[in-house]
Amino acid sequence: MYSYEERIKAVQLCIKYDGCIGDTIRQLGYPSRSVLVRWYKEYQEHGYLRRGYERRPNFTLSEKKAAVDYYLEHGRSLRRTIRALGYPTITALVKWIEDLAPGQRKTRLTVGSMVQLPKEQRSNADFSLYTSDDQAITPNNRALKRCCLYPRKRRLSYKESGSHMESVSKSALPNDKDKLMAELESLKKQVHNLQLEIDILNKAAEELKKGQGIGPQEMTNKEKAIVIDALRAKYSLNELLAATGIPKSSYFYQRKTLSRPDKYCELRKQVKDIFSKNRCVYGYRRIHAILKDSGTKCSEKVIRRIMSEEHLVVQCKTRRRYSSYLGESSPPVPNLIERNFHADQPNQKWVTDLCEFQISAGKIYLSPIVDCFDGMVVSWTIGTSPNAELVNTMLDSAVACLRNEEHPIIHSDRGCHYRWPGWISRMDAARLKRSMSRKGCSPDNAACEGFFGIVKSEMFYTRSWDGVSVEEFVTELDSYIRWSNVERIKLSLGGKSPIAYRESLGLLE
Repeated sequence: MYSYEERIKAVQLCIKYDGCIGDTIRQLGYPSRSVLVRWYKEYQEHGYLRRGYERRPNFTLSEKKAAVDYYLEHGRSLRRTIRALGYPTITALVKWIEDLAPGQRKTRLTVGSMVQLPKEQRSNADFSLYTSDDQAITPNNRALKRCCLYPRKRRLSYKESGSHMESVSKSALPNDKDKLMAELESLKKQVHNLQLEIDILNKAAEELKKGQGIGPQEMTNKEKAIVIDALRAKYSLNELLAATGIPKSSYFYQRKTLSRPDKYCELRKQVKDIFSKNRCVYGYRRIHAILKDSGTKCSEKVIRRIMSEEHLVVQCKTRRRYSSYLGESSPPVPNLIERNFHADQPNQKWVTDLCEFQISAGKIYLSPIVDCFDGMVVSWTIGTSPNAELVNTMLDSAVACLRNEEHPIIHSDRGCHYRWPGWISRMDAARLKRSMSRKGCSPDNAACEGFFGIVKSEMFYTRSWDGVSVEEFVTELDSYIRWSNVERIKLSLGGKSPIAYRESLGLLE
């Protein structure tokens, strides 16, 4: 509701703006367009705005007189008058009659009686009426009218139902104080046991780094002993033993075991050092191979258990569901490899493909050539665009490393990079053999795809690249590939890196 000052201000501003409604509303922030139009028209017609609004009467004086006259001439019946005229309400018509014809309204007569019946007679009538006996009104008690009996019947029914509920509620309450105290103690014991279970679950999640909801059934005796020691200050030992389900002898045995010094203390340090120095990508088998080369004798199971206890987990990406697209859009190049990626000597089978790395600074593309003999990256290029220059430069660098008698098979997918004239002319000039996978079938090039998976699992997914520039990422990726060729050991090569393996075979000068 707007005040008079607000309304007159809006109208005057609208007149100042030559009747522009939109500018006025934008200037003041009120009212709506339809309301301002109504104010403006009222001001134009009358030259002023009314300060208040008077409610227009629904019926005129002549209509009111017509209704009162009809009432007086037709039996003075309110309902007959309303049915005949179609207006007004009973309350309004009564008010009109009081105003225009005072004292003329018909009033209803009320008949009363001061006859006092004996108590016995009233009781008999009440009983007969309560039991639905129509003989309650007899010639002997005609003074008892039904209008008097039915209210008495309702009062009697209410008293009876109230007394019945009161008796039931009183009978439901036990009167034995000892029984109530015993029930209270039982409830307190239940609450205590439930709180004990909750504390055990919380301590298991806190001390053992277990997930929420781990129960005593899933815990070992050693873990149970740790949880019991953490709760000994709050609960008794017998309660904790019963709740966790561990025998007392087993508990003290585990406590004695936990108090012993760690016999793998020195080995634990070596495992953590090897794991951190090798980019946190070595599993227990490679760590065991390094320890074995250094002269440390231990079991692979011990290494695996130490890594589990120290939470040394190799970060890896979740495996995606395999999908492929069948069908050829152009004459295919034969698949000479046919998923046989074994090579008896270097420079016999090469695989290549493009890999995309997406960081906040942009996209980076890696184009390598991997030798199937030992997994060494023969040549690689890194750029920001997957164009012909990226793959052609990589091929030229790889061909420069070949001897005159070496003509390996180069296997790739059916990407357009390996169908362009520049790639085909370079392959023909070096007398290299082309081999291609089927369309949409990545397992046909599994050797190269596996190399990309290792690069992303060990280098790309293990850290956040926010705030890293493209140049810094290219330097890091180039450093990783060089480390992979020179230092990264492979169990299939006897725990040696590709360069060390070739040096051991005398293949490198």
